[in-house]
Amino acid sequence: MSICPKNKSSRGRRDKRRANWKMTAPTLVKCSKCGELMMPHRVCKACGAYNMKTVIETA
Repeated sequence: MSICPKNKSSRGRRDKRRANWKMTAPTLVKCSKCGELMMPHRVCKACGAYNMKTVIETA
């Protein structure tokens, strides 16, 4: 037995499934050390700090 629809799905019913496929802007927070905008739970690209500790040396 293969998966085969008995009836045609209308455009409205088909497109309702795709209604939540929208893109969202990434969440940004201020770095607790330098104040630069960064993604949460990641090392800051500007100062190289994570959780107020310097993890990566930046020039």
